Amino acid sequence: MNPNFDTIGKGFVDTYYTLFDTNRSQLQPLYRDHSMLTFEGQQFQGAIAITQKLVALPFQAVKHVLTTVDCQPIPNNGVLVFVVGQLKSDDDHPHGFSQTFVLFPEDEAATKYYVMNDIFRLALHHG
Repeated sequence: MNPNFDTIGKGFVDTYYTLFDTNRSQLQPLYRDHSMLTFEGQQFQGAIAITQKLVALPFQAVKHVLTTVDCQPIPNNGVLVFVVGQLKSDDDHPHGFSQTFVLFPEDEAATKYYVMNDIFRLALHHG
C-alpha cells in the first residue's frame, strides 16, 4: 500500500480539474488505452475516446468547485479518489457532481500515475 496515497490523490485532483477547466484536450495523457470512463452511464474506453467525449461536452466555460476529496490506498500502489463538488458551466446554475478515480502507477517507482477508471455523475434532482 502506498503511504502517500492522500498526497498523490489530492495532487492528481488539482492537476485534473485545472486541465479540465482550462483545456480539456490536455487530459489525454492522464489516460491509457485500457482506461475506462463511465460518464452519466455511458462507457468509453481508451485515452482517445475518453478525451473526445470530454472535449465534446456541450459547454464552453466550466469551473469545478470541490467540496471534498477522499483518498484511499488500493493494491499495487494504486489510489482510489472520490470527489464531491459543484460544476459551474457557462451561465448555468451550478450542479452537484461526484467523480471517482482509480489511479495506478506508471512505473515501479510509483512517481507518475494514470487514470485506470473514472466514473462521473451529476447529482440531478428529479421531481
